[in-house]
Amino acid sequence: DPTMAPLMTDAHRRFLQVLMSHGIMEGSEVRALHRRCCEIHKVYYAHDKLEDFIGTINSHLQPLFMQIRKGMSESDGRAHYALVNLAETEITKMASDYTENELELFRKTMDLIILSENGFATSTDILNLADQLKTKKMKKKEAEQVLKVFVEDKWLSERNGMYTLHTRSIIEMEQYILSNYNVARKCNICQSLAIQSQLCESCGIVMHLPCVRKYFKAQTEPRCPQCNDFWSCDIP
Repeated sequence: DPTMAPLMTDAHRRFLQVLMSHGIMEGSEVRALHRRCCEIHKVYYAHDKLEDFIGTINSHLQPLFMQIRKGMSESDGRAHYALVNLAETEITKMASDYTENELELFRKTMDLIILSENGFATSTDILNLADQLKTKKMKKKEAEQVLKVFVEDKWLSERNGMYTLHTRSIIEMEQYILSNYNVARKCNICQSLAIQSQLCESCGIVMHLPCVRKYFKAQTEPRCPQCNDFWSCDIP
């Protein structure tokens, strides 16, 4: 019952506005923002009360089917926060920002990334899709430009010509991806969607690379947390 929810203050509103304008923010930025909003609006601040602060905002966002969610960067394991639209299970949130053939290119890129072994797609493979789009074919130059925009808007990440889903996509589209791709799996350790991951060859569970690093750090011989067989992948 929203009437029972703790009151939204100007500090909460400012916090939400800044997060909305960024789309996604890294944990340390969010902690600094929490502090700054409380100081500006003279609202009680405690560094260990960030989750409560976000909880208050979420209770007011609930009727709007929106929520601030915390997720993890698959490359370095750092926490991120993003505003998620719970009503739009499809990629409809993006539909207002991109043309139909741009969205189709994004979907096809997402297919490549999710169906790949390691959670990456090469620019060559993606650009080869550009002239096979059903909505309206794209020239390679145009497709390169569109990919650049997807990276700037934090839907994709790119390193040395390899593309993967940005943390923002993973946080915002987790449900969509899990329900639309049979191969999509949750990490055995942190229970969130794993795109860049390693797979146990014996039992098939997957683990995020940062989770693999953390989990095996203390072990002399890496064994699968599920089936206890030897972990055959190289520990990153």
